[in-house]
Amino acid sequence: MNEDSRLNEWFVPKFGSLKFRAFVGLLFLPYTGMCISFTIIGAMLSPTIQWDRVAAIALIYGLALGVSAHAADNLGSKKNKPWGRYFSARQLWLLIILSLAIAYSIGIYYIIFHVPVLVVVAALEGFFVFAYNFELFKGVLHNDLGFVFSWGALPVLGGYIMQTNSVGTLPIIMSVCAALVSYMHIKISRPYKELRRKKLNERRAKRFEVYLKLISLGTIAATFAAIFLRVIF
Repeated sequence: MNEDSRLNEWFVPKFGSLKFRAFVGLLFLPYTGMCISFTIIGAMLSPTIQWDRVAAIALIYGLALGVSAHAADNLGSKKNKPWGRYFSARQLWLLIILSLAIAYSIGIYYIIFHVPVLVVVAALEGFFVFAYNFELFKGVLHNDLGFVFSWGALPVLGGYIMQTNSVGTLPIIMSVCAALVSYMHIKISRPYKELRRKKLNERRAKRFEVYLKLISLGTIAATFAAIFLRVIF
């Protein structure tokens, strides 16, 4: 997808400077919102909820995926760099390093003092930030399976572990569900981007866009419902 097409995406604001709009676009807020939602859904499965930990894991993933991983993808992609001319390599590295530093500072605090099991998720996610987005190991992990595992399944487990310092059957089942939702999203997203990039079959592209909105916004809405139910009950 070319840069102009990306600036016209539904999740990119129509106001503000070009740099601001490109930065918001770079964050890819619909999927970042989904990923954060997965962490919250995982947390809501815990018998008891510690809300500071819900906020902490949401912030960690917002920084690690929303900023760092998307900046890394733009920097490391071997094919399209849709935000290439808006950000220099130095700026992208700065985003990657700063966001990861903050995310891991928060994570390390909780790992040391509260939830040592979280170190497993932290190590795996840190590995995938670089292995997936920079297409390391000849790009063997830069595929749908790598995507749904790192940004679909693991966030649910991360959210649950942040609450309980353990893993159970229910969060594993829910992580598989999140992976399937992520898989649907990425399978629709790829042809959608191709249609937008080549400016082909606008009607079909619009239909795909509706599906993507339903998946992302539906996931976020379901998360708010889960929070509401836990607060009430």
